[in-house]
Amino acid sequence: MNARLRYMMFIMALVAMLSVPSLQAQENEGGAPVKEKFDAKSFIFGHTSDAYEFHITKIGVRPISVCLPVIVRSKERGWFAFSFRHLEEGETYKGFYIAPKGSKYENKVVELDSAGNEVRPFDVSITKNVFAILLSCGIMLALFLPAARRYKNNPIGTPNKEQGLVEWLTMMIVDDVIKPAVGPKYQKFAPYLLTAFFFIFINNLMGLIPIFPFGANVTGNIAVTMVLALFTYFITNVFGTKHYWKDIFWPDVPVALKAPVPLMPLIEFISTLTKPFALMIRLFANIFAGHVIMLVLMLLIFILASIYGVGVGAGVSVLSIALSVFMTALELLVAFIQAYVFTMLSAVFIGMAQAEPEVKE
Repeated sequence: MNARLRYMMFIMALVAMLSVPSLQAQENEGGAPVKEKFDAKSFIFGHTSDAYEFHITKIGVRPISVCLPVIVRSKERGWFAFSFRHLEEGETYKGFYIAPKGSKYENKVVELDSAGNEVRPFDVSITKNVFAILLSCGIMLALFLPAARRYKNNPIGTPNKEQGLVEWLTMMIVDDVIKPAVGPKYQKFAPYLLTAFFFIFINNLMGLIPIFPFGANVTGNIAVTMVLALFTYFITNVFGTKHYWKDIFWPDVPVALKAPVPLMPLIEFISTLTKPFALMIRLFANIFAGHVIMLVLMLLIFILASIYGVGVGAGVSVLSIALSVFMTALELLVAFIQAYVFTMLSAVFIGMAQAEPEVKE
C-alpha cells in the first residue's frame, strides 16, 4: 500500500511540475503581461543532481553556498586544482568554465581546446555526491571501529548505546537475511553485504537532511546504484560454483533446447545480467522518486503563488507542509526498506550462485 501511494504521488508531482511551462505559454499567447515564473524544474533537478557546491540559500542575487574543490586535468595543459568559487558566477578561471544550458556538457567543468572546441577535461573533483560518499564512509568508520575495539578489549562487557544499535542492526541483517539466503558459506560474503546495507542506509538518511553537510542525493544517482549493482554482479559470478555455471551453460533441459542452437544457455546468461540491472533501477527509482515528491510538495506553494497569486499559495501551504511532513516520515521508513531489499536480493543472488548439486541417495 505504501509503495502504491508513493508511486501515485510521484506521478502527480511530475504532472504538477510539467504543467508549469504550459501555463506560462498559454498566458504569453494571450498577450497579457506576464511576470517571471518560478522555474520549478530547474530547482528540482538542480537539487537532485550532482554539483560542485552545496547551495544553501540566496540573499538578493548573491548565492550562499559551500564551494567544493575542483580537480581537473586538461589534455593540453596538465593538472589544476582550485575552489569552485572561481566558477560560481559563470566566470572563466584558468581557461575553465561551467558549460551553459543547452550544451551537451551542461553544468560540468569544460574548457576550449586549441581548435576552439568545447571539451571536458579529466575531472576528479570532489563534487557533492563524492563529498557525501566520503562523509558516509567516515560515519561508518566512526560507528564500527570503536564498537570493534570495545568487543576486542571486553568481549562480554555491556555495550553502550551506539555499540548496542550497531550490534542489533548487524545481527538482524546477518541472522534474518544473510544466513538464510547465502547458506553455509555466509561468513565469506557477510562483510560485503553488511557494508552495502549500512552504506545505502546511511546515505538514504543523509539525503533526507536538507542542510550542509547532508542533503546529497547519493543513492538517487544512477551511477552510484550501478556501481553497487556491479559489485553484487561480480561477487555473484566470480565466486559462483561449478554447478552454478553448469546450470547456465548446460542446464537440465532437453538437448534440443541446448544444441545446436544454445537457446536456454543464452536465456540463462541474459538472466545473470537482468538481476543487477533490476537492483540498480529499483534503488535509484525509489530514492529519486521520494526526493522529487518531497521537493514538489513544498514547491507547490511557490508554483501556485507564481501562477495564481500569493493568496492561493498561502492557502495551500498548510496542506503542502502537512503532506511534506508525512512524506518525510514515510521516506525514513523507505530509507531502511530500500537498504534491506538491496541487501536481501544481493544475498539471494549470491546464495543461488553457491548452489551445489543434490546428492542422490
